Amino acid sequence: MKIQETDQSRLSEINFDKLPFGEIFTDHMLLCHYKDGAWKEPEIRPYGELPFYPGLQALHYGQSIFEGMKAFKNEEDHIFLFRPEENYKRLNRSAVRMCMPELPKEVFMNGLEQLLRIDHKWIPKGEGKSLYIRPFMFASGNFIIARPGKEYLFAIICCPTGSYYSGEVRVKIEENYARSGPGGTGFAKAAGNYAASFYPAKLAVEEGYSQLIWTDAATHTHIEESGTMNIMFHIGDKLITPNLSEKILAGITRDSVIKLAKHMNIVVEERQVSVAEIIDALEKGTLKEAFGVGTAVTVSPISLIGKGNKKYELPKSTNSLAITLKNALEDIKKAKTADPFGWRKEIII
Repeated sequence: MKIQETDQSRLSEINFDKLPFGEIFTDHMLLCHYKDGAWKEPEIRPYGELPFYPGLQALHYGQSIFEGMKAFKNEEDHIFLFRPEENYKRLNRSAVRMCMPELPKEVFMNGLEQLLRIDHKWIPKGEGKSLYIRPFMFASGNFIIARPGKEYLFAIICCPTGSYYSGEVRVKIEENYARSGPGGTGFAKAAGNYAASFYPAKLAVEEGYSQLIWTDAATHTHIEESGTMNIMFHIGDKLITPNLSEKILAGITRDSVIKLAKHMNIVVEERQVSVAEIIDALEKGTLKEAFGVGTAVTVSPISLIGKGNKKYELPKSTNSLAITLKNALEDIKKAKTADPFGWRKEIII
C-alpha cells in the first residue's frame, strides 16, 4: 500500500467539544482504483480534492454506493470497530446490484485499519462521540453512454462526530411517496435511494416533523423504514420490526439490536407491520415505544407519530427498552462489558 502522510495536520483546528455530524474530515483518505478489469494498489494520502472531468459517469447515471460505520475510543484510549466485516459484505451486495465490481476484502479491511492507525488521534472520546467512517465506490470513467462503467474508485473518508439528532424525533407516516419498490434497489446502499427521499422528507420537515415513516409503494398500508433508519415498535411485551425484503435495507444496527434483545430474553417478531396495527396500538395505549435504529443514531427514540391530520404523542417511558438496548450496545462497542457475540474488533496502534 502506498502511504503519503500530510505535512500539516488540521487536528489543532478542531473543537472536539462541538462536533457537527459529517462536516469535519480527518487528515487522510484511502483510495483504490479499478481499471482494465482489476483493482490496483490502494493508497492513503492527505484528504483533498480529486480530479474529475464533467463526463464523470457516476454524475450522469448514478453508479454510486456507500457504507456507514464507526470507530470508538474508550477511556483507556483503546480503539474499536463494530462488526466491520458486515459492512464489507453489504458493500459488495450493493455493488452486485448496481453492476459494479466487487471489492477485495484485503483492500477494505487492511486499508481501513491502516487509515485508522494513521488518523487515530481524530477519534473523539466521550458520550455520543465517535469517528464516523464512510467507505464508498463510484463509476469514475469519463463518458456519458448509458451503460455500466469500466473504471471505478473506492475510497474511505472519516469524520469525528457528535450526536446525529438533537431534540425529540417526530415522524410522519408517508402516504404518497415511496422509498423503494419491488425489484428496486431498496436493499442496497445506493446513493440515489437517498437523493430520491430528500423531497418528501423536506415536505415533512415543513410540517414540523423530523423525518418520515416509509410505507410500501403499492398500497402505503405497511411500514418499511423510518428516514434513513430501520424502525422498531415496543408493543405489549414484544419488540416488533418489519421483516427484511428486497425493499428494506438490512441494517447492521437492526440485526445487532434484534440479537441483543433476544439475548436479554425479549420476545422479538420480524414480520409485516401494518399502519393500521400501529395506529390501533397508539389509540389503545399498547404502543409503549417506537424507535429508529441505524449506524448514525444507534437507537433513536421517537416522541410523536403523525398520520394525515392526526398526531399521536408517545408516552414518556420511565423504563425505556430503547435506552436499555442503546446503552447495552454502546457498552459492548466501547468494551465496557463483555462481547458475547464477537462483534468488537480492536485496532492496535
